[in-house]
Amino acid sequence: MTKNSIKLLLNWLNTYETIILHRHVRPDPDALGSQLGLKMLLKKMYPSKKILAAGETVDNLAFIGEMDHVSDSDYNGALVIVLDTANAPRIDDQRFRSGEKLVKIDHHPPVDDYGDINLVDIKASSTSEIIAELVMNFGYGKDYLNKAIARCLYIGIVGDTGRFLFNNTTVRTMQIAGLLREYDFDHTAMINQMQQRSLKSIHFQGYVLQNFNYEDHVGSIFITPELLEQFDISANEASLFVNSMSDVEGIEAWVFAVDEGDQIRVRIRSKRVTINELAARYNGGGHPLASGATVYSPEELDQLIEELKSIVK
Repeated sequence: MTKNSIKLLLNWLNTYETIILHRHVRPDPDALGSQLGLKMLLKKMYPSKKILAAGETVDNLAFIGEMDHVSDSDYNGALVIVLDTANAPRIDDQRFRSGEKLVKIDHHPPVDDYGDINLVDIKASSTSEIIAELVMNFGYGKDYLNKAIARCLYIGIVGDTGRFLFNNTTVRTMQIAGLLREYDFDHTAMINQMQQRSLKSIHFQGYVLQNFNYEDHVGSIFITPELLEQFDISANEASLFVNSMSDVEGIEAWVFAVDEGDQIRVRIRSKRVTINELAARYNGGGHPLASGATVYSPEELDQLIEELKSIVK
C-alpha cells in the first residue's frame, strides 16, 4: 500500500460520481464493518455522490447495517471498491467488474490482484483498520469520522482480532481502536449483539463440543446437511462456532467443515503453525493462522485433516 496508490485512490474518489462497495460472500464483522464504515465515510466526504453497498443481507449481522439495492445501470461509469476479499471468486455479487475502475482494499495475503489499484496491508489486523488508516493518509485526521463510522470500523477490528485476543493485534491496532472508542457508541451493546446466539444455535454448539474429533493435537468436525436440518440452522450460522473447540488443552489446530450440498466449506484455524498454504492446495487461502478451503467429498476432507496433522507434527 504505497503513497502513490493512496493518492490515485483519492483522485478517483474525487472524480467518480457513483461509487459501489463490495465485499466477500458470507461476510464477517470485518467485511461488513469496513464496507459500511467506508460507505458512511464517503457519504460524509461527498454528500452529493451516489455511494452504494452491494451484497446480500446477513440476518445475524444485520445490526451492523443494511445493504443497498444496486441496479445494473448503477455500474455504468462507476468506481467499484472491493473490501476484505483476497480472491475474486469470493466477491459477493459478481457484477463488481461492471464498473469503469476497480479497487481492492484488503489485509489478506495478496493471492489475486484483481483491482486496477490493489491496496493490501497484510500487517493490518483487519480491513476496518486499513480504512481508519486511509482517513489519516487522506489528510483528514478525525475530521471525517463520526459515531456511526467509528462504530462500524470498531466492530470490524473487534471481529477480526477476536476481541483483541488474536496475535494480529498490534500496538497500531490498539491505537486505532482507542481513537475510534473516543466516539460515544454503545460498546457493551455492540459486543452483546456480536455474541448473541439463538437457543437452537446454542444447542448446536453443545453438539459440536460433544462430538468433535481430537487426535495428534488437531480437532475436527464435519457438519452434514442432516445435522443442519436437525438443529434448524443455516450453514452460515453453523460456521459461527468454528472456534468452539479452541480452548481444549493441547490443541494446536482445528478444522470446522460444513457440507453445503455442492461443496464442503472448510474453516481451518491454528495457534502456531502456518496453514494458509494448506488451504491454498484445497481451493482456498487466507491468513497464516486462519484460513478457509473448499473440498468436494468426505474423503478429500479426511485427506486435508491428515495433512494438517502432519504440519502440526
